[in-house]
Amino acid sequence: MKRWMAVCSAGFVLTASAQAYPVRPIRLIVPYPAAGPNDMLARSFNDPLGKRLGQSVVIDNRGGAATVIGAEIAANAAPDGYTLLLATVTTLAVAPALSAKLPFRSEDFVPISMLAAQPYLLAAHPALPATTVAQLVAYAKANPGKLSFASAGVGTSAHLAGEMFKHMAAINVVHVPYKGGGPAMNDLLAGQVAYMFGGASGMIPHAQSGKLRVLAITSHKRSVAVPEIPTIAESGLTGYGTSTWNSLVAPRGTSAAIVQRLNTEVNVVMNQPDVKDRLKRQGIDPDPGTPAQLQAHIKSEIARFSALIKLIGLRVVE
Repeated sequence: MKRWMAVCSAGFVLTASAQAYPVRPIRLIVPYPAAGPNDMLARSFNDPLGKRLGQSVVIDNRGGAATVIGAEIAANAAPDGYTLLLATVTTLAVAPALSAKLPFRSEDFVPISMLAAQPYLLAAHPALPATTVAQLVAYAKANPGKLSFASAGVGTSAHLAGEMFKHMAAINVVHVPYKGGGPAMNDLLAGQVAYMFGGASGMIPHAQSGKLRVLAITSHKRSVAVPEIPTIAESGLTGYGTSTWNSLVAPRGTSAAIVQRLNTEVNVVMNQPDVKDRLKRQGIDPDPGTPAQLQAHIKSEIARFSALIKLIGLRVVE
């Protein structure tokens, strides 16, 4: 009888705690600098999510080391639901596939929900004499070692998109890593690098203003948001295809009740017409789901990127 009462009491406390959550602002760590595509995604839903939860969701940009800095902070935070991480494919799939010496593992996070999926755009500075993928490849082959491409950092999914392109096109170009998509974009706009693979949300406005020239999209099929942009595969590199995705996770040990509350609210927010329209204008497809679906996706992506890293011969840190 006493054991039954203790179990009931514990259940009541857990339920009451979940009902009370949150009672103070929530920190959302974005492991990228401000102004990049991942930061823009976070700022598209943090206010609506805060309104649903009744507390502010405050963005904390912690860029650097291919998301490792921000992810480590989140992994070591208290599992109380007040520190969340905007986790990307780089954080949960690419980094673990590249290094066994990370200060965190994918298992250090509890999946809450997928947020969105977005292919990369291949964009070049207008000074580059290329308006198509075929022309870019031809120019690179005629000028081996002279072209450079930017990425948000070594080991990021954008970096791997560039390496896969380099491998499949058989070109000799130089990779220039940055601490995030924002700084990489700044140097591309300034003409310090020739091209880069980046999120559509950050590139489309510059392409519309003529400051960048978009050559192709990395998805297997054309995007509904920007159907006029051809895929890299149809532009000559048959079989090429990759994309990035974003998700919301919490430190391991966060209660199931809090995870479920967050999952419910995230799914509502990501399906709100105004949020969906805002994201689609940035070339981002909202794609929320269940924690179990995200967990399965992470597992499959680790396997996919492990195979890609082996294919392109990228050095793995043991």
